[in-house]
Amino acid sequence: MGRLTEAAAAGSGARAARWAGSPPTLLLLSPTSPGCAATMASSDEDGTNGGASEASEDREAPSKRRRLGLLATAWLTFYNIAMTAGWLVLAIAMVRFYMEKGTHRGLYKSVQKTLKFFQTFALLEIVHCLIGIVPTSVLVTGVQVSSRIFMVWLITHSIKPIQNEESVVLFLVAWTVTEITRYSFYTFSLLDHLPYFIKWARYNFFIILYPVGVAGELLTIYAALPYVKKTGMFSIRLPNKYNVSFDYYYFLLITMASYIPLFPQLYFHMLRQRRKVLHGEVIVEKDD
Repeated sequence: MGRLTEAAAAGSGARAARWAGSPPTLLLLSPTSPGCAATMASSDEDGTNGGASEASEDREAPSKRRRLGLLATAWLTFYNIAMTAGWLVLAIAMVRFYMEKGTHRGLYKSVQKTLKFFQTFALLEIVHCLIGIVPTSVLVTGVQVSSRIFMVWLITHSIKPIQNEESVVLFLVAWTVTEITRYSFYTFSLLDHLPYFIKWARYNFFIILYPVGVAGELLTIYAALPYVKKTGMFSIRLPNKYNVSFDYYYFLLITMASYIPLFPQLYFHMLRQRRKVLHGEVIVEKDD
């Protein structure tokens, strides 16, 4: 489903980058944790002051948080720089191919390895949410990343006859520009040196790129339907020992239909975020 769900998380993008310096508190030793309880018990047996030990733990906690925060920030900075570079390489390869060949035919095949690697590498974003170094919903991020994985591996990779469709070029271009902008935005935010142009691009390019990307994805899935129906790929027919059936053709139809309610809602959400970020409207954050 491309970057449909990205709009839902876009409002927390810069906040995620700033928050990245604060590690998940689950990683810290709290006064009620087994490790700390054992320390206090040992102090009592030795006749020492358990309160002093607890106070020492309290003093050490901020230092641990800072160290973990620096580690998380360093990793996220490296990750976003690597992803920016990867999508830049993809963009250069696409431009070079078209300049040399003068056609889009064969473009996907020439860049597919780079595309598959960096898009699959994005699965780490789900891990970032799970361990708490990025304060974004695991569900939202999971749907966002898995929808891209679906388009790359289960559509364009698996159905080779559609790889030369013009619609594939549409979503490739939209994805590439979007990702270069997005990862650049996160990188500079983490470094606390965000150029206004990157910020402007982040909240303006999507106005065109999101519809183009969605159109490319939908047209590519539509082009795949005849092949899927003819071959029955990924489908499970009855009877079988598990007594389960699955029709990939109808699954793709349902997937296409899901764009109808989701895209307008999330697109307009992104437009609201644009007004807040670029026009200085106050964003009220609620503490959990």
